Amino acid sequence: MNILILGAGQVGTTAAYSLAREESNEVTIVDRDPKVLRDLQDRLDVRTVVGYAAYPNVLERAGANDADMIIALTDSDETNMVACQIAYTLFHTPTKIARIRSFEFMTRDELFVPEALPVDVRISPEQLVTDHIAQLIEYPGALQVLQFSEGRVRLVAARADQGGALLGHPLKELPEHIPTADTRVVAIYRQGKSIVPDGDTIVEEGDEVFFIAARKDIRQVLKEMRKLDEPVRRVVIAGGGNIGFRLARALEGQTQVKVIERDFDRARDISERLDNAIVLHGDAADEELLLEENIDGADVFVSVTNAEEANILSAMLAKRLGTRKCMALINKPSYAELVETGSIDVAISPQQITLGTLLAHVRRGDVVKVHALRRGAAEAIEAVAHGDQRNSKVVGRRIDEIDLPPGTNISAVARGDEVLMAHHDTIIEADDHVILFMADRRQIDAVENLFQVGVTFA
Repeated sequence: MNILILGAGQVGTTAAYSLAREESNEVTIVDRDPKVLRDLQDRLDVRTVVGYAAYPNVLERAGANDADMIIALTDSDETNMVACQIAYTLFHTPTKIARIRSFEFMTRDELFVPEALPVDVRISPEQLVTDHIAQLIEYPGALQVLQFSEGRVRLVAARADQGGALLGHPLKELPEHIPTADTRVVAIYRQGKSIVPDGDTIVEEGDEVFFIAARKDIRQVLKEMRKLDEPVRRVVIAGGGNIGFRLARALEGQTQVKVIERDFDRARDISERLDNAIVLHGDAADEELLLEENIDGADVFVSVTNAEEANILSAMLAKRLGTRKCMALINKPSYAELVETGSIDVAISPQQITLGTLLAHVRRGDVVKVHALRRGAAEAIEAVAHGDQRNSKVVGRRIDEIDLPPGTNISAVARGDEVLMAHHDTIIEADDHVILFMADRRQIDAVENLFQVGVTFA
């Protein structure tokens, strides 16, 4: 696939790294900063073009005439929308994806039609991050909560800890512990290394366990991995920017929310737009302020300012002062890996969260959902099975008859309103939504081939 990425910022760079590593993709990146582009070209097999992303001549030089997809990820909504308009009008680009940060634009669906603004897919990293954090707050013991099949199926990562009923026991005992809930452990990471789980695998303290289950069963399964945390009642948010404001607005109806914002004008502005949340003007890394606000009584502290160093420091301070769970927004992968081994419970990566949404539109076959895991090393995908036994490699076949690549497993199947945990004798039917976990995302080509309908395979 010929892919044109506009903008070499954090999200654009992450997308370029992920897409350029796949042999089937040819990636070109446009940015106004020649130094950033030189650095990317030194590390990746990509073309680069220096210029303003919405200029027709720049897009033409970048190969928009031959592009299968344009992904506009600059930090300007207007530039991204205009670039998609030009790609549609002048170059007839089939797929146009734009990063849209403004809430005012995102909520006006009538604007994004071919006769107005021809953007096929709108991506708001801020909203995606907000939704991600809200899921973690809904399930306090989880490290990640990923949705499939419109929320009916969820993949959850949790760290096995003292108090978990399954700790020290083999996985085959899980059905005995929770006979009313059907679940499957799809992966275990122990000391950073992947373990392919089977029935005899014993869960050890500190294991990062990925399991899949229907939404209604998540809490029961979490209880097997760790002592179940109390529901979240008090949340402190450091940073009143786009993410902080959206998160406060999403949570204020169900929890006590406090927002700490350094900029006085911004603090006053969001205080007028929030109904129940309390907005404080101050520095979230100020120990006296946190003590005054009884930070030791907070269930969750989330630091989402624009400065990742400040996010790390304030989250570490809140944890030391007694907050039950601390999260920090961190852009650099190396920072994220470091802090999660220390006092910060969850490092939130906007790039990885956004990447999954992009990949769903790049994948071949009918792939409706992609989540990047383990800093992009692994993936979980939801693919729709089409065809019949004559022209499909999966439809009409038992799971143990499907030639899955190494490190890949079919975890669950959503069939209509029914959620089925995958077993060796489960037969895939046409229109099933099949959820797969890949410990090695380099196997994606082989997985995509499985779900492409051919002339005949029988």
